[in-house]
Amino acid sequence: MEQRSSSTVLDTNTNTANSAIVMEGRQAIVQLDPDHPGFRDLEYRKRRNVIAQIAMEYVPGTPVPDAPYTPEEHGVWREVWRSVELAHQKHACSEYMRYRALLDLPHETIPQLEDVSARVQKLSGFRLEPVGGLVLPKVFLATLGDGVFLSTQYIRHHSTPLYTPEPDVVHELIGHAAMLASPKFAHLNRLIGAAAQRTEGEEALERLGRVYWYTIEFGVLREGSEVKAYGAGLLSSAGEIEAMSKAELRPFVLEEMQALPYDVTRYQPVLFCADSFEQMYETLGAFFESWQG
Repeated sequence: MEQRSSSTVLDTNTNTANSAIVMEGRQAIVQLDPDHPGFRDLEYRKRRNVIAQIAMEYVPGTPVPDAPYTPEEHGVWREVWRSVELAHQKHACSEYMRYRALLDLPHETIPQLEDVSARVQKLSGFRLEPVGGLVLPKVFLATLGDGVFLSTQYIRHHSTPLYTPEPDVVHELIGHAAMLASPKFAHLNRLIGAAAQRTEGEEALERLGRVYWYTIEFGVLREGSEVKAYGAGLLSSAGEIEAMSKAELRPFVLEEMQALPYDVTRYQPVLFCADSFEQMYETLGAFFESWQG
């Protein structure tokens, strides 16, 4: 089973998270649903608690402590890379491929967040900071306005290497980090963050979140006669990329994006396709700059 749609931002339509973090004294405890692949793996759950604790104790601006990954988990990372490599060559947009190469994520072992953040910051000025799991839309989006991407550090359970019920380090690094390394995509993320900071009211935030979903997470554009992916939700999953061919392609109309709910539990049936990178970049940038929430 391939990875379904996921995003670090908590879905504004329905909360489908498979985990939650509670505090027992000063200790972070990750609570997994019984249907989560790692629910019965006590060692995995202990490791998730340790990684959640890193996020809870993290002081912004300081180095991010390393997460404790196992050989099995590094194996998951390798398998995901093998699954997406050919899909990227066929379906990823040129901007992503350029900055994926410059970011130069290792394919054999899971990179530590601090190392990736330093590389991204050198290329675009953005940095990555740890978060224990899903966060509220206002918090996640508004933080982008400060040039900070809130990233999970844990990785999916080794029993299902190509599936995750929640956003993990695969989604964050293979999907988002390579795009944030691009100064142009970093700029768009800053603009949507600033728009979120100006937004008041749940309805307006939901509309803004839908634009984020259909662009930054699941955006596609044309390069010549071909449709290419630039959204992180597509780029971090071979299954999502291959499902692009079955989706209904609609024109790049932001008003329609705002009105269309999405389902995080399935491959996206509708994608909004820009005519070019330039159209996407200019239209989206102007929209975020003029947003009055």
